Amino acid sequence: MWIASATGALDLAYSTGNMLLEAPNWSLDGSSLILNGDGKLWRLGLADGSLAEVPVTGVPALNNDHVLAPDGKTIYVSADDGHIYRAPLAGGPATRVTGDDGSFHFLHGVSPDGSELAYVGIEAGDFTRPGRLVTMPSDGGAAAAVDVGPGHCDGPEYSPDGKWLYLNTESFSTVPGHAQLARVRPDGSQFEQLLASGTVDWFPHLSPDGSLASYVRFPAGTQGHPADLPVDVVLVATDDWATPLQTWPVSGGQGTLNVNSWSPASDRFACVAYPGREQPAAEPEARRHPGH
Repeated sequence: MWIASATGALDLAYSTGNMLLEAPNWSLDGSSLILNGDGKLWRLGLADGSLAEVPVTGVPALNNDHVLAPDGKTIYVSADDGHIYRAPLAGGPATRVTGDDGSFHFLHGVSPDGSELAYVGIEAGDFTRPGRLVTMPSDGGAAAAVDVGPGHCDGPEYSPDGKWLYLNTESFSTVPGHAQLARVRPDGSQFEQLLASGTVDWFPHLSPDGSLASYVRFPAGTQGHPADLPVDVVLVATDDWATPLQTWPVSGGQGTLNVNSWSPASDRFACVAYPGREQPAAEPEARRHPGH
């Protein structure tokens, strides 16, 4: 578990060989990271490096699509049964949000006012079909499709002002799997590419103040977002997506940066690497936090 800084530093916050941990969220109070592992949620205390289960009940095994609500007390999670659930971040019973509409639902975004969710719908859970962008009320209700073209999309996440959804999409390319970064108005009225590149770019995440963004860059020709590849974690300013401010090569992909992991102060974000599984050409240097 790495903490990447806007200054270019990359600090090791935690490491383990006992469990596959993925997809950190940064808690609103700045004290911890929320991750998934073994189908459960975990809280990593940044002050002391402690890892403890978040005891969510009444929900099947979880995948790595989870997002914190703006109140800092609620988490929305996607489960292996294809549904989205709401649960207390402190632990407790989960409530299912999505209905039985014939699709699997993979959550990525909660609107800044907490009223709406953005997710990827996979019809009949058939992963040979492209993911579709969908929004719905956060307490359940009618879903609305947002048109972003024919290609697969993933990672839809609200901008801090709620005016855009940021995502990756294959709609700007005829090459299979060639995901690019884009944004769309929640009502679908405006859809635009953010960066045209020869790499496969996934999961754009804006900082809370909207000035910076992180994303994960896969090698050209990658299909989907597999694990255990040499990938780059990239930092950009949101007014210039074409010029990286920082680039960190890591071994990872799936699980590295699936959800928004920015700190509340917009100066750092978390990401995960798996160097014991597939070593990249150059692993980044790290400075270990005291006591970790």
